[in-house]
Amino acid sequence: MMFKGKIRVGSDKSISQRALILSSIAEGKTYIKHLLKSEDIDCTTRALRMLGVSIGQKDEYVVVEGKGKFSLRESGDVLNLGNSGTGMRLLAGLVSGANFLTIFTGDESLRKRPMKRIVQPLRMMGAMIDGRENGAIPPLVIRGKYPLNGIRYEMPIASAQVKSAILLAGLFSQGKVEIREPLPSRNHTEIMLKSMNVDVECVDRLISLGSNRILHSPGYIEVGADISSAAYFMVTAALVPHSQVLFEDVVLNPTRAGILDVFRMMNVEFEIRNIREVNGEKIGEIVVCYSPHLQGVSLEGSIIPRIIDEIPIICILASCADGKTIIKDASELRYKECDRIKAMVENLSHIGIKCEELPDGIIIEGGKLTGGRINTYCDHRIAMSFAIASLISKDNIVLDDTSSIDTSYPMFFKHLTNLTIS
Repeated sequence: MMFKGKIRVGSDKSISQRALILSSIAEGKTYIKHLLKSEDIDCTTRALRMLGVSIGQKDEYVVVEGKGKFSLRESGDVLNLGNSGTGMRLLAGLVSGANFLTIFTGDESLRKRPMKRIVQPLRMMGAMIDGRENGAIPPLVIRGKYPLNGIRYEMPIASAQVKSAILLAGLFSQGKVEIREPLPSRNHTEIMLKSMNVDVECVDRLISLGSNRILHSPGYIEVGADISSAAYFMVTAALVPHSQVLFEDVVLNPTRAGILDVFRMMNVEFEIRNIREVNGEKIGEIVVCYSPHLQGVSLEGSIIPRIIDEIPIICILASCADGKTIIKDASELRYKECDRIKAMVENLSHIGIKCEELPDGIIIEGGKLTGGRINTYCDHRIAMSFAIASLISKDNIVLDDTSSIDTSYPMFFKHLTNLTIS
């Protein structure tokens, strides 16, 4: 078995979320090409429609009829965001500046995920927010107001979702809005706001909103392919002998493409081609080849926010490398759809890999994957990572459930099959 050919993986989920949300409060109609089709995006779309936004389909485009930031209307029902933490956190920032009540809930997993990180700054800006454990976890009840207060916020952790929630709320503030990050996090919100003529300045990890906070539709948004989704098949190509795969239209935003730096450090053979810019985002092609001389590596510090979603599949790559791989400063992984540090250590141990759980990471000693049963914890990234591991394992690896993959990449198994050559 080997993997050959070219593929356009699923579109970028982070950009898809922002394209929908920002277009909904922009002035003018926006045509979105290649919007991701997934359960998370469906949940955000449904929530925006319940807030009065017209979202339709015309040929290959999703069409959002934005009528300005004051056009949202109170929903007659609770907004259920399913498993989408990004959807809940960003929409919470959005409705904090609206003079009405909004109630958010989600599935069992989302109702356990931390919301205090957005609730605290949004309360500082004047929104009234309540929820379980004093707003620490969903459901959330938000009584918004206009105008909100300005804020200068020192973020305790690097989080694009927290930053974006504050920026969205800041659009409804008449005061100064400044956010300082401890480390750079993905900047899709800042890029898209600029493309919609909002004054956003980013200097030395200080992000600030200027006086112009009215959004104007760019008319057209093209969403590139998600490097987080491509990562699973890039690792497959690197691990399976004689493989070579070309990935089309991949988003190469430096705040997201940290896995390419990891590939360089671990001796993965790859090449980047045909870079272009669309709506302020760099997009290009990546070719990945079988890489027989993988080397363990130490990952910590500023690279971690740039690979936070890819760490589970990086762990699979590290399991096949020579030497140890040490991952630190990644405690944020404990607050995803599941505790991904615990899940990776437990499951890697089940398939013959020596590893050690750290408070903020994991140590993996490269070896040979054997068979075993995997508990995916209903986490799409755990499920996809061990689905890839099953391709290179000596014996069968059995996943308890793969339905969570539909939240972000419903075409995962079809794309995997299309690349497989027996």
